[in-house]
Amino acid sequence: MRVILAPMEGVADAPMRALLTSVGGYDLVISEFIRVVDQLLPEKVFYRLCAELANESKTKSGTPVRLQLLGQHPQWMAENAQRAIELGSLGVDLNFGCPAPMVNRSNGGAALLKEPETIYRVVKAVREAVPEQLPATAKIRLGWDDKSRCVEIAQAIEAAGATELTVHARTKEEGYRPPAHWEYIQQIKQAISIPVIANGEVWSREDYLKCQQVSQCDDVMIGRGALAVPNLAHVIKGSQAKMSWSEVLQLLLKYSDYEIVSEKEKYYPARIKQWLKFIAKQYSEADELFTQVRVLKKTPEILSLLRELS
Repeated sequence: MRVILAPMEGVADAPMRALLTSVGGYDLVISEFIRVVDQLLPEKVFYRLCAELANESKTKSGTPVRLQLLGQHPQWMAENAQRAIELGSLGVDLNFGCPAPMVNRSNGGAALLKEPETIYRVVKAVREAVPEQLPATAKIRLGWDDKSRCVEIAQAIEAAGATELTVHARTKEEGYRPPAHWEYIQQIKQAISIPVIANGEVWSREDYLKCQQVSQCDDVMIGRGALAVPNLAHVIKGSQAKMSWSEVLQLLLKYSDYEIVSEKEKYYPARIKQWLKFIAKQYSEADELFTQVRVLKKTPEILSLLRELS
């Protein structure tokens, strides 16, 4: 089995990816998406959203990173995929699941789930641009507002030459509301021959085992669960128990070290509050800490509180 860290726009950036993979357990990371519209993007855009390109496409702890692209025009997706490979990406992943209204209004992300033929053309163009020995993969949801075409979409992606497929087991309209419909992943897995990775509502080892049984997938991609339980990859694999709260506090301080030396230092107060909201789903102490941090606006104040508690 593999545990893969999901792409989460504005959340799982390079510092967060570095931190979570330093805890260990991940076999692969997918970067935040790079939005492709109607041009070949400059190299600086790739390095900004996938800083690991400067480190042989690996996080500081050595976990491989695959760059993700989002767009609907085959030619420009192919040209940008080729650039990603030239810059060192270990393959290319394609985003057909983003539910963000801004992206969907311009026919990107999950909007393409209404157009399997466009998905086919995009995947085919990218597959032809990516060297055969490197993976060209895709991530989808089960559909836009219904699940009736999920197998058709998956078959289009396979026919276009993709090497594997990740399925978030909800439609765009279902957003992130539970439950995740893992049974549809099983339908997809039975209909195609490329590897399928399950995604959605895996917050614990028990969730993973249920997902594995229903979806018939051994490989899993985790996103919000990884933020809520920082060592969830190890927990899923059965190699560690859930982190203690004191260990989480130490990790919050470590995260602070990652963030305050980056160009995003000014966003640190907002980002630490954002992360605490996720952690609070699994640790009651985080909810109490969030109440204290919520009123603080300056980085030194937050750091002082974290150090005091730890």
